[in-house]
Amino acid sequence: MHPNNQNAPRDGQWSTGLCGCCDDPLNYVITCCFPFITAGQIVEIVDGGNTSCLVGGLTYFALAYVGCGWVYSCTYRSKLRALFSLPEAPCADWLVHCCCCPCALRQEYRELRIRGADPSLGWQGNVEKWRRTGTTPPIVAPGMTR
Repeated sequence: MHPNNQNAPRDGQWSTGLCGCCDDPLNYVITCCFPFITAGQIVEIVDGGNTSCLVGGLTYFALAYVGCGWVYSCTYRSKLRALFSLPEAPCADWLVHCCCCPCALRQEYRELRIRGADPSLGWQGNVEKWRRTGTTPPIVAPGMTR
């Protein structure tokens, strides 16, 4: 459990279901219309700022254009699960993204928010927020520790 947020879910459990779309109506609309934005935001946070939202979003967009965006976003679901020790549920990552990529992206976005990282702020915006509030980051990128 995140030490500064007693309401944060414990490692090993998803905080919301795959179909919890109504939990964040704005992200629902953005992901339905522009999934590459949500994908890029997730990529930037999960990669600890090493890949920008722009690069992640454009990569997703280019691959989605040829029908393979889910392959790229699936790898970040796996990385997100590894960060928080989440189960591969409700089925394999590749299957979740292949069958319902928008739902998977929305679930991953919500998971990051609930665990203390706001993907809409970008990596640097989150680092500044964590420093300003004295919060321990839920995700530690290489080079953030001393």
